Amino acid sequence: MPRKKQVVQKQKRQKVYRPGEMAADMRHVKPKGVFRIFANYPLFAAVGVVAIGAGLLFAVLLGNNSTTSTGDTGVRGEGVTRTTPEAGSTTVSGASNTIKQYSAPPALTIDTAKTYTATIKTDQGDVTVQLDAASAPEAVNNFVFLARDGFYNGSTFFRVVADDSGALHFAQAGDPTGTGSGGPGYDLPYEATSTSFTAGTIAMAKPQGAGSDNNGSQFFFTLTDEPTLDGKNTAFGRVTSGLGVLQQFEPRDPQTQQDPPPGVRIESIEIAES
Repeated sequence: MPRKKQVVQKQKRQKVYRPGEMAADMRHVKPKGVFRIFANYPLFAAVGVVAIGAGLLFAVLLGNNSTTSTGDTGVRGEGVTRTTPEAGSTTVSGASNTIKQYSAPPALTIDTAKTYTATIKTDQGDVTVQLDAASAPEAVNNFVFLARDGFYNGSTFFRVVADDSGALHFAQAGDPTGTGSGGPGYDLPYEATSTSFTAGTIAMAKPQGAGSDNNGSQFFFTLTDEPTLDGKNTAFGRVTSGLGVLQQFEPRDPQTQQDPPPGVRIESIEIAES
């Protein structure tokens, strides 16, 4: 029988390092491929700075994009500005998450020889108002325009004033922000009217800085006779039904109360003409 060849395995020599020698030898080992960048410390640091800067720039651009596209800052509809539509081009729209703002008061389009009636639909009941276009054409035209364009939809009666005995005197609405300082983006001129401010009168509210102009959208109802207001505010109509609905509102004032109760919501305002 032939002899089996003896296989002699050669043992690999292993180098024994003394303390500190291995680290010294590793300095002569060159990384390969993309790992070479780690051996070039200045280049590695520069790439890191560029990457961090690009990341921050991307985050800023993404944030700006998000803000621009939504336009929502938490306040109902803040930030949406539009040009006042031409006569006859307005459309009725539902409650919105945006506050409509206009660049100018609407053009006078109502017919002062006609009778205009507004039905204010609230979550507490309906209030019907006959508007006085002959005495206050600018105020009535403005109210009709904003109502038909859905400006008031979703807003509230944000201020309901009572005396010390609890008797209600005024119910104010027309500010989509619900703070008392909001409006449509413009003011209206004051129109002198001879209307007596008996219970159920609707009139334009003045801005907080009470000048001669009226707030462009805010209005109020008198819930009792208020003769001291005669000749001082633009009255533009009178309640024909639903005064009892207004007189049941809960008093509230966001300018004096830290946590007022919820205001009565206006679902919509429908305008009829005859």
